[in-house]
Amino acid sequence: MKKSTLGLAVIAAIPMFSSMQVVAAEDGAKAIEKIQVTGSRIKRSDMENASPVTLIGADDIKAMGATSIDSVLQKMTATGGAMTNPGINNGSGGNASIDLRGLGSPRTLVLVNGRRMIASGTGAASTVDLNTIPVSMIKSVEVLKDGASAVYGTDAVAGVVNIILKDDFEGLDMNVNAAITGEGDAPENSIDFTVGTSFDKGNIVIGMQYTDRGKAKQSDRDFSSCPIAEGANGLNCYGGSVYSEGGHIWQDSVIGDVNSDGESVDGDGNPITSGLAIGDNGLSGQGGLHPFTDADRYNFAPASYLYTPMERLNLTGIATYELNDDTNLFTEFTYTKRWSEQQMAAQPVWFGFEYNEAMGDSLLGQSYNSKVDRDGDGIADRDANGDYITESANYAYGDDIFYGRRMSDTGARYFEQTVDTVRAVIGAEGFVGDYSWDVSANFGRNDSVDKLSNLHNMGAIQDQITAGTFNPLDQAAWTTEDFRKNVYTEVNNGGSQLFILAASVSGEMFELPAGYAAFAAGVERRQEKAWYTPDSLTAQGLANDPAVEPTAGGFDVSEAYVEFAIPLLADAPFAQNVELSAALRAFDYSTFGSDETWKLGLTWKANDELMFRSVVSTAFRAPTVSELYSGNSPSFENVDYPGAQTQAEVTVGGNDQLTPEEADTLTAGIVYEPEWFEGLSMTLDYYDIEIENAIVTVDSQYIVEQCVNNEPNADIALCQSANASIDGTGRIIFNNQRQNIGSEKTSGYDLNLAYSFEAAGLNFKAGLDTTYLEEYVTQVTGDPTDYTGVITSSSGGYAEVKSNLSLNVAGDNWDAQYQARYISGMDSFACIGKEDTCYAPTTPSIVYHDISGTYLLNETITLSAGVNNLFDKQPPYYTGNNDSNTDPYTYDVLGRRFFASLNFKL
Repeated sequence: MKKSTLGLAVIAAIPMFSSMQVVAAEDGAKAIEKIQVTGSRIKRSDMENASPVTLIGADDIKAMGATSIDSVLQKMTATGGAMTNPGINNGSGGNASIDLRGLGSPRTLVLVNGRRMIASGTGAASTVDLNTIPVSMIKSVEVLKDGASAVYGTDAVAGVVNIILKDDFEGLDMNVNAAITGEGDAPENSIDFTVGTSFDKGNIVIGMQYTDRGKAKQSDRDFSSCPIAEGANGLNCYGGSVYSEGGHIWQDSVIGDVNSDGESVDGDGNPITSGLAIGDNGLSGQGGLHPFTDADRYNFAPASYLYTPMERLNLTGIATYELNDDTNLFTEFTYTKRWSEQQMAAQPVWFGFEYNEAMGDSLLGQSYNSKVDRDGDGIADRDANGDYITESANYAYGDDIFYGRRMSDTGARYFEQTVDTVRAVIGAEGFVGDYSWDVSANFGRNDSVDKLSNLHNMGAIQDQITAGTFNPLDQAAWTTEDFRKNVYTEVNNGGSQLFILAASVSGEMFELPAGYAAFAAGVERRQEKAWYTPDSLTAQGLANDPAVEPTAGGFDVSEAYVEFAIPLLADAPFAQNVELSAALRAFDYSTFGSDETWKLGLTWKANDELMFRSVVSTAFRAPTVSELYSGNSPSFENVDYPGAQTQAEVTVGGNDQLTPEEADTLTAGIVYEPEWFEGLSMTLDYYDIEIENAIVTVDSQYIVEQCVNNEPNADIALCQSANASIDGTGRIIFNNQRQNIGSEKTSGYDLNLAYSFEAAGLNFKAGLDTTYLEEYVTQVTGDPTDYTGVITSSSGGYAEVKSNLSLNVAGDNWDAQYQARYISGMDSFACIGKEDTCYAPTTPSIVYHDISGTYLLNETITLSAGVNNLFDKQPPYYTGNNDSNTDPYTYDVLGRRFFASLNFKL
């Protein structure tokens, strides 16, 4: 059957991408070409889908020098937010993720060959680690930029990434790849082979890929060589930690204080107390005791990775077998073993003790700025203006001391993950008359061990201080062999498991004047469970941080769906083909009950040049095991509060009363391929996604503003739940568990232009893919927050405009490609409304330039090479940055990177 040229433009791609998935079915003696496009389970004889889909081919992946699919997907203009990647040292756990529309990775569904992939990574994993996808085995990737819960179930809110593996390969394909930066670090080497053979009844494909990625350190780049602070004279390197080498000492005795109403007791009659010291930075023990200054702050950049190392082994096996003329058996197997590492600054420790004679007299000659109680009433004295009256006081035996120290004495913290992920699918498919059917079982399991070295048993250390066998004021005591007995390695275990039974049937129902009505229907039964067991010392809270509780739980769900494609008009004026699509899915979860979700789509093909399309749907995301059942654990969040540390200690955890997130989605667009301009195609799509009942935690800064030392709000539910306080070091502490209290709304436009032509015996392709973010607003408590054109400190950036330009020229045995990636400038979230107080309240627009080329040496050997970030563009600094003085979620932190590969094919 002839496919229209317009149909080929319906599946809009990043312009350099041009693959498609084709499935052949036999109907008697006549072969009818069936094309299955992500977003529908109905097999069709055309590509005219109501939803926008981007295609990425295997050749496109190679042209980008990619050895993992995340480095390709994360460059799409439709992505945003916080996508974990090798540049995330703090908290990534070695994972790699995809985030469509910046709505969060859990709201993008990842499929392999149209079936759900096991969540993977460390702990009770809840998102797919893209490291588990073998790049060498990828035939193509289809990215659906539309809600699709009615077709695929939970998580398909922002869209779907369907990774299609090679299942019909014959011969041998081997690749040797190498890459390195212009600074000579972060090397990456990989080798892979794919071998396949066909026989009378079927096909077998086996693949192996091994990847070894090296590291770069923050100190190896000028922009990240020290933590930057903003001072009166501009930027300086005093942004390091107050938990410094040699120790940091504060006087921590208390004195009565009065509240805002002049009362010296709280509502329960308890005394309100605060530290004696005020306006005093304490003492530094580095190089001998002296008043602590900014120069004593700890520079954690030399010990921290800028780009994280990893080793990965991927094994894949795919087989099909023709049981008879109407039935095929199939199986898929993938196994990934990942060894990943991160390195951060030495552990900060903090504790209190009473200064006594056995600790020596080193503090007796030191002083601090102290509040006074001259009238002896037990309350700190104030002057007529309400300010504290202070005077210089000397440390004395019996003083309560608060002590913080950066444990460089024992080395940097070293994070290691060993992750094993296996997925196996077995099934059968075939035809009964004119109807196709399939049944399958899908099993996945992920097991992880993560280690954290150079931690300290603070319970034992404090016991030694109490017993008088360890003196924290003696610098030599921190480096003895006896002290090293307090150093340990934390070992945590986690995992997840998935099992799905599925069956479906599809085909044509009856003929209408405009064509045949088609349907697809199916049932699924899914079981998921996940777990996390923290190290015993960590579980007891003996590692200087609060205790971490274990996670364990699971759920099961039964689902049924039906989908229809109804032709409404054909061969009418300005209506060459008009089709209505509809889908409905009902589900019943063991955790929250039953509900349903639906989709309606319309394609209106006016003629061979022009088509309109639109989809309205509902979508949902069920709470994950981690969100439901994770134990309480500490998280350290950046906050801003006068006189307090910039990192707050936040207790986070699960909530077994959570219910699903609910979304309304709309896409509407046009596809235009003018006959008068051969080779040109254009798609323009509008998207609108509204999420209610979002599973969120309250913004940490909002809790601080509402609940820290804010008496009028003491009785509101938020502040009672948060239980916020400030300890003796100025660290803010509060609770912040997940709740169904959020809403999010985003909308924008995707424009794709592609042009191909022949000239001078060469094939040329040019394209432009652009996403314009019109709106991205979230609301949890208080007023809505608009993230449009904003970059944050922890959740990435939301650029208003992202654009990819590609130019490609190909001869008989070679091709060359140029790409430019544009990210518009953004406003720092930390500076909104107070721009005049920030040194860098915005980021500039960024353009990255990449080049690559391929040369076919002969029919067996192909050479490829390229340079990413050709002009070595450095990431921008902005006030309120994430890490490395920039945002590694959004920007390239490595700089210029060279890559080359050799392909051997038989």
